[in-house]
Amino acid sequence: MLHAVIMAGGSGTRFWPESRGTRPKQLLPIMGSDPMLTETVARLDPLIPAERTWVVTTAPQVEGVRRVCPDLPAENILVEPCARNTSACVGLAAAALHAVDPEATMAVLPADHVIGPKADFQRSLLAGAEAAATPGTFVTFGIKPTYPATGYGYIRRAGKSGNFQGIDCFAVDQFTEKPDATTALSFVNEGVYFWNAGIFVWTAKTILSAMATHMPELIQGLDRIQAAAGTEAFEATLNEVYPTLPAEPVDIGIMEKVDNVQIMIAPYKWSDVGSWKALYDELAETTGDDVAIFPAGGELLTENAKGTLAYSSSEQTIAVLGLDDVVVVHTKDAILVAHRDKSEDVKAIVNRLRESGRDELL
Repeated sequence: MLHAVIMAGGSGTRFWPESRGTRPKQLLPIMGSDPMLTETVARLDPLIPAERTWVVTTAPQVEGVRRVCPDLPAENILVEPCARNTSACVGLAAAALHAVDPEATMAVLPADHVIGPKADFQRSLLAGAEAAATPGTFVTFGIKPTYPATGYGYIRRAGKSGNFQGIDCFAVDQFTEKPDATTALSFVNEGVYFWNAGIFVWTAKTILSAMATHMPELIQGLDRIQAAAGTEAFEATLNEVYPTLPAEPVDIGIMEKVDNVQIMIAPYKWSDVGSWKALYDELAETTGDDVAIFPAGGELLTENAKGTLAYSSSEQTIAVLGLDDVVVVHTKDAILVAHRDKSEDVKAIVNRLRESGRDELL
């Protein structure tokens, strides 16, 4: 059966002050409607219903996940005692899935991406599942780059290996971590490099076998955790073992080491919406020069100003006078005002608050 594993951790820094440690981007209505995790779960239905959808999150965010995903079975929310990067996250889910469905196929995806249309996304997951049915096959999805981004990893495709659900599939030649600007431009010009969307499909058997080969320390820890599942010792074992697991991205720990990695070129529009600027860029395509996001109601007033992004989770009127390309974010205890092109540096503010012990703002 095809299951979905949604990675829903995150530290809540890139969308400060609205995002915090207990309510990172995926738990917020950043796009102006439902929380992003809610939209991610809805995007899977009816292909993958709630009973086959699993969310991996951290302890401080569990209540938020339950609140925005009320239809998920409680046992489908897997809780990491601490963040240990995506290899451990994926491994924890794979072990849990394999225990209940030894033939499980896993579609692994982040909780906070914008993807559409829904039908094409679901078709791609079906295609990935068909390709991954061949034992030992790992499927990833590439996004055709629209500019030489330095904030994404890249995947270089080799020759065509098949077609599933009308989507071409290629062998993967190599992975490249975030390149410098010159390298990124050469990748775009070459035409065979694609952004790494961080979306994967494989069987639970395939990924666990690869972890046993390439990350034995991880699989040994997961075996201890899974052996305690369903017993009174489970929580204590999880809390003891999980923090000792290797903290490595699954791309590096597994995908760059295994054979038979396939890439499908995504047939849908994709954005990771990784900053206030990226949010503006995503929404300005349809809203025009100014973007106003007021989930609880409100109004943006501008005078002799353009290119504004205004956000408030509570009802609010925000006025901008004589300033272009600014971001204004209002919360009950903090306000961010930034030039839009500098909004990605908000983590510097978060670091200053952390260094000064202002935990109530984190």
